[in-house]
Amino acid sequence: MSNPVIKVENLSKKYILKHKNSEPYTALRDVISNKVKTIANSKSQILNPKSEEFWALNDVSFEIKQGDRVGIIGRNGAGKSTLLKILSRIVTPTKGRITIEGRVASLLEVGTGFHQELSGRENIFLNGSILGMNKNEIKKKFDEIVDFSGVEKFLDTPVKRYSSGMYVRLAFSIAAHLEPDILIVDEVLAVGDADFQKKCLGKMKDVSGQGRTVLFVSHNIAAVQNLCDKGIYLKQGKVQMIGNVEAVLSSYLKASSEIQQIDLADRKDRSGNGIIHFVSVEVKNENNIPMKSLQCGKFGKIRINFNRKNNMPLNNVHFAFGINDEYGQRIAQFNNEITNQLFSDLRVDTIDIIINKVPFRQGIYSFVLFATVNNEIADWIQDAGTFEVEAGDFYNTGKLPPDGQGNIFIEHSFQLIQP
Repeated sequence: MSNPVIKVENLSKKYILKHKNSEPYTALRDVISNKVKTIANSKSQILNPKSEEFWALNDVSFEIKQGDRVGIIGRNGAGKSTLLKILSRIVTPTKGRITIEGRVASLLEVGTGFHQELSGRENIFLNGSILGMNKNEIKKKFDEIVDFSGVEKFLDTPVKRYSSGMYVRLAFSIAAHLEPDILIVDEVLAVGDADFQKKCLGKMKDVSGQGRTVLFVSHNIAAVQNLCDKGIYLKQGKVQMIGNVEAVLSSYLKASSEIQQIDLADRKDRSGNGIIHFVSVEVKNENNIPMKSLQCGKFGKIRINFNRKNNMPLNNVHFAFGINDEYGQRIAQFNNEITNQLFSDLRVDTIDIIINKVPFRQGIYSFVLFATVNNEIADWIQDAGTFEVEAGDFYNTGKLPPDGQGNIFIEHSFQLIQP
C-alpha cells in the first residue's frame, strides 16, 4: 500500500469578518465623538462587535495517496476553495498541519499565478521555474502547452489583455503539462467552453494514469463522477464523508434535497443586472401545499419568488428553469418563451411553473434558474438548488420500467396498422 502524498491533520482556518459602519459618511466631529465614546463605553463594543470570527474550515483531517483522483464537493461556502488554497500554500491555516510530498500545480481563480505584465510565453517559463523546472525541461514541454491551450496567436501578448477563457486555457495547459506530482483544479474550468472542459477532464485522467494525484472541485456532478474515484464531502467547513466517489455523491445529493424552500436571496454566485432578483423556489402540490418532493406521474408546481427592482413593471420578460440529472447533464428546461407566454407589463413577484404530469423518474435533480428582461440577463444562478422526485405510476398501469431505461417518461401509445 502506497504512502499518502497529502496528509491533513486537524486543519482549521479562521477569518475575521469586518462589519462596516452603517452611516453613509463620517465627519470629523464623528471621529472625535467616537474616540470619546470608545474610552467611556468600551463595554458597548463588546455588546455590538464590529467584527466576528468565521471558521471556513473546522478540524478537517484526511489522507490522499499517490494516483488518487479526488473530487471535493459541497455547497457554496462549504470550505472547498479555502482547502485548496491551503494545500496550494496560498493561504496559511489557523490550526492543524498538512504534509505534502512532491510538486504541486494549482489552477484556482482566473489569473492566479500569472504575472499580468508578462506575455503568455514568459508566464509559461515563470510557472515552470516556480515548480522547480530548469529552462531545458520547460522547453521540452513548451510546444505541447501552446498546442493544448490554443492561444498561439497571442503568445507574445501580455496576459492582462487575455479574456477569462484564454486565461483558463493557458493556465490549465501549464499546470497539466509541466509534470506536477499533484494537480489541484478548482471550479475555474467552468469559465471555458464545453469542448475545452471535456478536453481538460481527459487530460486530468491522463495525468492520474501516469501515477500523479488530482484534486478536483466542481459543482458538475457528472464531471466529478467521470473523473474521480474518491470523494470528500464538505459542509460548513467540516468533513461529512470521505470514501468511494459514488457513495459520497449519493450522500451529498440526498442531503441537498432535504429542503422544502430553497432560499436564494443572499446567494452571491449570481450574475445579471439585478432588475429581477430571485428570492426563493418552492415545490407545491395541487392544493398549493409545500412539498419536499414531486411525484412521477402526478401534478406538480414549482413556485419562483423574486423581487423587481424598484417594484417597476417589466416588459419582454423571459424565465427559464433548466433541469439537470444527478450527473449534471441537462435533460429538460421550462421556458415561457417556448410556450409562447411572453410577459409584458409584469407587475407580480411570484410565478408558478405548472406540470400536469411530472415526467421524471425517481431521483434527485438540480436546476439552473435565470431571467432576462429585454434580452439582457437580469438574474442567473447556475447551481440554484435541487429537488427530489418520488417514484410513481406514470401510466396508471401498476407497472414501472426497470432502472437504467432513461430518466424521462414520454406519454405515448402504440397503434397496430393492418396490412
